[in-house]
Amino acid sequence: MSFRTVFIKNGERLKLQLDNLVIVKQGKEIRVPLSDIGTILLEGDCTVITTKLLAQLSRHQIAVVSCDNQFLPCGIYLAMGQYHRTAKRNIWQSQWSDLLKQNAWTEVIRMKIANQMVLMEKLGIEQERVALMQELLDNLMLGDATNREGHAAKVYFNSLFGMGFTREDACYANICLNYGYSIIRAQVARCVVALGLIPSLGIFHKNEYNAFNLVDDLMEPFRPLMDQYVYQHIINDKEDFLTYDKRLAIIEFLNHQILVKGKKEFIDSAIYDYVNSFIRAMEKEDFSKLNSISLENYLGAIKGEV
Repeated sequence: MSFRTVFIKNGERLKLQLDNLVIVKQGKEIRVPLSDIGTILLEGDCTVITTKLLAQLSRHQIAVVSCDNQFLPCGIYLAMGQYHRTAKRNIWQSQWSDLLKQNAWTEVIRMKIANQMVLMEKLGIEQERVALMQELLDNLMLGDATNREGHAAKVYFNSLFGMGFTREDACYANICLNYGYSIIRAQVARCVVALGLIPSLGIFHKNEYNAFNLVDDLMEPFRPLMDQYVYQHIINDKEDFLTYDKRLAIIEFLNHQILVKGKKEFIDSAIYDYVNSFIRAMEKEDFSKLNSISLENYLGAIKGEV
């Protein structure tokens, strides 16, 4: 499994040479083996990328994410049909029953709310609010028919950022969170496509204008992990602008570690295994096979380890 996220700011040219990404900038060349790369993140207006390189990036299941002038990810290039049984898996996915999808969504949301509660407890949020989250979790129904997720989100974000806060606010906290979520979304999209699933066919999200409904479904348990990282390490100073260093720090989140089934994994690898476990759970209709993503098991950056 590849492990590197390559961040390129105002590169001049990207090309392929002997299965290496070659970055040409200010007359210098930097080489990175394609087998090491999971995602390439592009900023700036002047970078040129060759079609030969794009074709090889597809073969290696490498996602290319482009950012807008506000530095927020706005587009993603993904491989097409590289999974060896793509058509078979697509047909199977299109036949998922409503009941199966409802069961899957229930488990995904259960993990997300549980992780939100863990963060609230770590931050010393009032026990009354944590208890309210527990009540919402306890009352979670099949397919979250009563929208406990939405109610929990309001309690959760108001607890973290104040009673007047909403996710629609054009504030520094939301800019940082949106950037972080976009990084997770790109990684989940890469894994979904690499494993032969159709990213637009979700288990809950059904927006006809969204090409990544399934991605937005599956990334939910990872959001509170990013919330903790952003809350404690990115917006814990007086800066009110998403600087270059801050963007690099958020991208580095994918190289942090988490315990999954007692085994240390980098976040990007954990996402791949999680999507794979989701497929197994859907195949067997047994959600005990879905990897548990728990904020309690988030280890962060581990010094001295690669």
